[in-house]
Amino acid sequence: MLKKSRVRALLATTVLAASAVAGGISATASTAASHPTLVVYSAQGYDKTVVDAFSKATGIPTKLDDNSTGPLLTQIEASKNNPNWGLLWVDGDTAFAGLDTQHLLMRGFEPNVNWTPLAKSVIPADKSYTPTGLTTMAAVVYNSKVVSAPPTSWQQLLSSKWKGAVGMNDPSQSGPTYPFIAGMMNALGGESQGKAYFSKLKANGLVVNPTNGPTLQALTNGQIKLALVQSSAGVGAALGDKSLKVEYLKPVTLLPGCIGIDAKAPKAVQMEAERFIEFVLSPAGQKAMHAGDPTGDSLYYPVIEGIRPLKGLPPLPSSKTQRINPYKWGPLEASINSWFDSNIK
Repeated sequence: MLKKSRVRALLATTVLAASAVAGGISATASTAASHPTLVVYSAQGYDKTVVDAFSKATGIPTKLDDNSTGPLLTQIEASKNNPNWGLLWVDGDTAFAGLDTQHLLMRGFEPNVNWTPLAKSVIPADKSYTPTGLTTMAAVVYNSKVVSAPPTSWQQLLSSKWKGAVGMNDPSQSGPTYPFIAGMMNALGGESQGKAYFSKLKANGLVVNPTNGPTLQALTNGQIKLALVQSSAGVGAALGDKSLKVEYLKPVTLLPGCIGIDAKAPKAVQMEAERFIEFVLSPAGQKAMHAGDPTGDSLYYPVIEGIRPLKGLPPLPSSKTQRINPYKWGPLEASINSWFDSNIK
């Protein structure tokens, strides 16, 4: 039998061990509570590289939901009473203005960075979303071996010369495409004038594919002669195939890539989201953005002074570029996309 002193010692050791385990569990739970998982909804080609770099730099756990913009917005709409996202990161500020008018974005946050003048022009007054890069929509991509005289105006696309030869993306899938449609409506004088233009384009044999990739594939396989795609996708394709050229017709619509924070997310998640945005706009974050998709989405025009775009990206066609009001066109996105799907696809 054990002596009483030995029993007391064993009991004391057991109590201390149990306390240590309990304390360890408590500390682990506390750490987990202080660092909840940041869920990132993104349609950016470089998103995984950036998310991984952010987690490595900060220790904050992240979960990336990578999809096209249309499905991501559908997910947000379906779960708006019980959201499970922390950040949305896609191209096109019209989508963010639409979410902001529904009070789905956290307002009042702006990172302390040295913005370019163009970036300042796209920051909303209520600071409900943050620009991270700029592209344009739509660039006209063509095969110079097939097309010797590309169009010089949007109206020329309606001529018999381009019958059945023009392709574009579906705005319900491709986030950059709705701002292009809204931009055409803006340039032509209104929604009805824009609808008339796209109806004529359809009558002239317009080919609609889901996103940039399939539209460019239709160009390279000869199904179409002109691809109306995001500038980053067009420039990236041309860098890989020297026979492909990129043309900008006036006007081309400025397309900000933006990040917005879920207004209903827990405060701890919102604070992590703020850190993510600050990281994205830091030198390390910009390096990750450039590395993630060098022949695609990484071909953006920086919004931070002192950050250079990737080599091979031509100057922004500023003389042909228009800026549309996202708060006018954003709330119309669902109805115009529905009209497009019913009448143009």
